[in-house]
Amino acid sequence: MNHSVAVVLGAIGAGIGGDLFVRGVVGLAHWARVSAGIIGATVAAFATSSPELSVAISSALDQKPQISLGDVLGSNVVNVALILALALLIAGVQSSRDSIKRDFPAALVTPIVIGLLSLDGVLSQLDGFVLLSIFLVWLIAVILEARRQQSASDEVLGESRSWLAVILCVVGLGLLILAAHLIVGGATGIALAFGVDEFVIGATIVAVGTSMPELATTIVSRLRGHEEVALGTILGSNIFNSLWVVGVAAAISPIAVNWQEVSVALVFGVLTVILTFPTSRGRIERRRGAVLLALYLVYLVIIIN
Repeated sequence: MNHSVAVVLGAIGAGIGGDLFVRGVVGLAHWARVSAGIIGATVAAFATSSPELSVAISSALDQKPQISLGDVLGSNVVNVALILALALLIAGVQSSRDSIKRDFPAALVTPIVIGLLSLDGVLSQLDGFVLLSIFLVWLIAVILEARRQQSASDEVLGESRSWLAVILCVVGLGLLILAAHLIVGGATGIALAFGVDEFVIGATIVAVGTSMPELATTIVSRLRGHEEVALGTILGSNIFNSLWVVGVAAAISPIAVNWQEVSVALVFGVLTVILTFPTSRGRIERRRGAVLLALYLVYLVIIIN
């Protein structure tokens, strides 16, 4: 298949899959009697991070885990500086500080943890297990929060029939993963034809491609008015990427770290997450979308050069 055609088909598939997936996710929140934000930060975030996990496992088994590290760190920047930015340009996001008190600190600290663990120039298998242990602690905190919320059932829009919500999630996720693979394959083929460096491909093109599920989920949920799903998916996906995906990759094969390349993605990862913190009125203003997009362009210029 022509690389350009693959990219176009992938974009179409992402749009359709995103719509189905969001409807299913919100329906699951209704059925489970927890907030859509909890489902977004767990089920949706885990599902939309599956392309990054696939890249991590395959690249680690091929003894090329640097591609996975570039993909994950690049995806974290893309998730906020591109995807959330586009959602904000549609309209500002309403989100109280209380609603992100668990996920915001975790998303902010995880890039710093990766940076500290890689100071010796390598993310070892032990480092991988450290990241997985931190992920387990965060996941337990999410589960405990979900149990506290089950006493109150929120009225949310979505598919209230649990079996249909699951089907929509599965079909939508399947389309999202297929779309991501088409975009990654097509874009990578185009980049290799122009002789682009492997880490740069991972941190830019592959990162955007594997972030297509987050892009579709965030934009569709924003258009449907499910702001909690959009922000929860973004923050949750960054946590999954940094702790779960990098942890799995490092546990399979130690990752040699080139600080000149990695430090850029880590710094921008922290800066962009800081800009997701709501105001005292519980609002992430529309203008932050423009600031985030500007940061993303600066990131691209630095990482490519």
